Amino acid sequence: MDWTNKTALITGASSGIGAVTARTLAAHGLQVILVARREERLQEIKREILSSGGNAEVIQADLSIESEREFVFKEIVEKCCCPDILINNAGFGWYGYFSDMPLEVCRNMIEVDISANVHLTRLFLPEMLKKNEARIISIGSIAGGMPEQGVAVYSACKSFLDSFSTALYRELKGTSTTVSVIRCGPVKTEFFDHARSLPNGHSVPAERLAIPAENIANGIWKLIRYPRRVRYEPFYYIFSPLLELFFGKIIDRVGPVLLRKNVKKYPR
Repeated sequence: MDWTNKTALITGASSGIGAVTARTLAAHGLQVILVARREERLQEIKREILSSGGNAEVIQADLSIESEREFVFKEIVEKCCCPDILINNAGFGWYGYFSDMPLEVCRNMIEVDISANVHLTRLFLPEMLKKNEARIISIGSIAGGMPEQGVAVYSACKSFLDSFSTALYRELKGTSTTVSVIRCGPVKTEFFDHARSLPNGHSVPAERLAIPAENIANGIWKLIRYPRRVRYEPFYYIFSPLLELFFGKIIDRVGPVLLRKNVKKYPR
């Protein structure tokens, strides 16, 4: 299918994977709608895309709030049209002992990483099913299938996205709409700085293994053209589920030691 002039809605588009994906899809001729909290950053990315000959629109919204998710839906459907592609990218992480995780941080993570994904998908899906071709792509993590110490809630959120995307993929088999999830390894974005900046947050050890966000954006473009249920980025993380399956007992022993080393404390 020719995706030129088709519309892609990208959440969490003010930086990182979302911003790079917006530039990538615009370069391939798609119209992109950028959604995030930081309007100034969104406008900056919009100007970059327009100056390169692309087409971009901006909607400022805090996706942790239900009414603002509904606002995004109404703003797009009433003023433009239903997007052909929905990329659920918005999300954030936190590293440390769950017992030290502020309840507000936990609540916001669930709202952004889970509720926003489910809510926006439910709002747009009925209209997307009327199109000849449509895509829903969620940004997951290998942590969803390999729960790790220090990121208990984040791992749980990504595990939810894995199950949700898989179930929807199977429900929609034979329709014009496909659902996919990209299971990413660590990615070089503001994710790590933001995790450190949150109350009681710490540096995430996986940061040293991070890959460029461009890898994920290219993976998203491939999923748009050649859809499938799951894609790993980088590809070798396809073996990550086997680590939990065959080495889970070793991780049970080594993981807590690494957490104590990184957080510099023992659980109460």
